Amino acid sequence: MDLMLIFKIIIVLGALIGLYAIIRNLDIIRIILIYFKDKLLRK
Repeated sequence: MDLMLIFKIIIVLGALIGLYAIIRNLDIIRIILIYFKDKLLRK
């Protein structure tokens, strides 16, 4: 019973960390796309 509880806690923490990493990467990707768009429209 305790083993299942530990696995559930590990899975929830892993999901939260994964979502945080994805959100951070989306911000970085958005900044890169805006930079390239500005660079293309500047010409």
